[in-house]
Amino acid sequence: QVRFVESGGGLVQPGGSLRLSCVASRSISRIYWIAWFRQATGTQRELVASINDSGRINYGGSVKGRFTISRHNAEDTVYLQMTNLEPGDTAVYYCHEYLPLTPISDYNAWGQGTQVTVSP
Repeated sequence: QVRFVESGGGLVQPGGSLRLSCVASRSISRIYWIAWFRQATGTQRELVASINDSGRINYGGSVKGRFTISRHNAEDTVYLQMTNLEPGDTAVYYCHEYLPLTPISDYNAWGQGTQVTVSP
């Protein structure tokens, strides 16, 4: 099973930007959907953005227009460009293969994630 290593998080002020990266343990060229997820303290993990191998993209409603997901198969890397960050974006962000018919709670092999904190 593919595993991802996430990086790029940090502390940023509201309105700021960050670019997250996740590098896969093997080639991602044949992985249909890959997504970024996030989990804030005391909440369930939620889907932020997903991208398939043809470049089709979906965003969660709260990040649409502010976040951009991209995948670079040659680098086995997926990015999440985040702009106009809000305190509500504070969470640990994870990368994972996205299985639309499987509850997120049933996913395994999560990486360590990368912490994003948005605060004045």
